[in-house]
Amino acid sequence: MEYTNQIAVGHLSEVQKLTFYKKTYSHLAIGVLAFILVEYIFLNNETITRFALSLIEGRMWLLMLGGFMLVTNIAEKMAVNSVDRNKQYLGFGLYIIAEAFIFVPLIYIAVYKTGSLVLIKQAAILTLSLFAGLTMVAMFSKQDFSFLRRFLTIGFWIALGLIVAGLLFGFNIGLWFSVGMVVLASGSILYQTSNIIYRYGEDQYVAAALGLFASLMLLFWYILRILMSRK
Repeated sequence: MEYTNQIAVGHLSEVQKLTFYKKTYSHLAIGVLAFILVEYIFLNNETITRFALSLIEGRMWLLMLGGFMLVTNIAEKMAVNSVDRNKQYLGFGLYIIAEAFIFVPLIYIAVYKTGSLVLIKQAAILTLSLFAGLTMVAMFSKQDFSFLRRFLTIGFWIALGLIVAGLLFGFNIGLWFSVGMVVLASGSILYQTSNIIYRYGEDQYVAAALGLFASLMLLFWYILRILMSRK
């Protein structure tokens, strides 16, 4: 991730810090609400739902995964590198739509398994609780977690390799993989929260919200998968 040559939020006045944090987390909250709305629209559109479900069959998931990575990479660059606020919001919006689409099969199957939203609600509560706890650790410990970047990068590349290998050779990566991804997502939340203090500039609250949103969705995905594996 690239940052502009600005003074990091951690070096600003307390009033400026508080303003930045409010903007970042309000944008995160709006992003989550937008995700829920777009997800609802997608799941109630039979054409979109059928198309998304068709992409989880066999190696088609690789196409979906590749498309998701391409779109989210473009969206992240728009939100992080652009000085145009409209472009930043466009990138954030694009990222939310991509997340909502890739979640369609998972949420559809989760609801189908139970006939209700019980698994979704349980996963949401666990995700938000863990997110809140990790946020407090990062904020109040005043620890710079930027050292996690190297480990997270290696971990995510290994995870991607296992996912691709599983799809190509037809083996199930299993429950422990999901547990490992929850650990990685938790590390990513610590890293992204630390970036809010030590890396981002005062006007980069959209990029900061996007980074937190991405980590939050990753955590939600694998917590939901763990809960689904128990049914």
